[in-house]
Amino acid sequence: MKISGFTIVRNAIKFNYPVLESIQSILPICDEFIVNVGDSEDETLALIQSIDDPKIKIIQNTWDMSQGKEVLSFQTNLALEECIGDWAFYLQTDEVIHENDLERIKKVMQRNLNKEVDALRFKWLHFFGSYFRYRIDRGWYQKQNRIVRNNGQVESCGDAYGFQRKDGAVLRWAHTSVFLYHYGWVHPQEVMAQRRKNANDIGFIELTEKDKEEKYQFGDLNRFPPYFGSHPKAMKKKVKSHILSCEDLKDVARRFWWHPARILKLRYKTYKRIKEKIV
Repeated sequence: MKISGFTIVRNAIKFNYPVLESIQSILPICDEFIVNVGDSEDETLALIQSIDDPKIKIIQNTWDMSQGKEVLSFQTNLALEECIGDWAFYLQTDEVIHENDLERIKKVMQRNLNKEVDALRFKWLHFFGSYFRYRIDRGWYQKQNRIVRNNGQVESCGDAYGFQRKDGAVLRWAHTSVFLYHYGWVHPQEVMAQRRKNANDIGFIELTEKDKEEKYQFGDLNRFPPYFGSHPKAMKKKVKSHILSCEDLKDVARRFWWHPARILKLRYKTYKRIKEKIV
């Protein structure tokens, strides 16, 4: 069984994407890793080239922003076309896998290798504002596919949040029962504001004038569930250096000193879904 990893990246330094951490988190189980590097305003290409591993294969493209949000799936599919493995493991540049889950993921791929399965699904932890708070309210999907069978029949779709079959049939998937750690909403407030403005300019979202403030406001983090478990080792430096998270961790320890999951440091997510969307 051969495993290809793949991703797309552009302006990783400018917008604080943890792309190195993302790639390195699954590189141990990959036979190759395809990185589609777009034309950037920073040193993103040099950053990817700094990964000293023969598994890394870089392709370069100019992104056509007139495609709107579809540019992401278009570029993702260009990277997927370069993959040669039986399975293709896709991570966006703010998504990371915990090292303790790698062998389990590999076993799930092996178990489904000869079955009629198009994709493998992950449970999501959408961290927000702090590395110790996550979203489970309406509008934040909790399950998504990130590993696809590399047979030419599956493609990225929309803004590259998921995959579909090219023939229009229903995508057949199996669970990995593994968490995917999504860090797209854990950034300094200034960086978060810049990222949202960039998304607005491309056409992914539509911001009001109030939304375009220089600092993004996360609000009261206590309205979100706390996370008591560990983070991937690749993210250790970023977690320790994030000021808001350090402050929030103290608050979590004070408020939930009694919680068994905190005492045991369980990698756990509540299944009590908040139905109302929290803005």
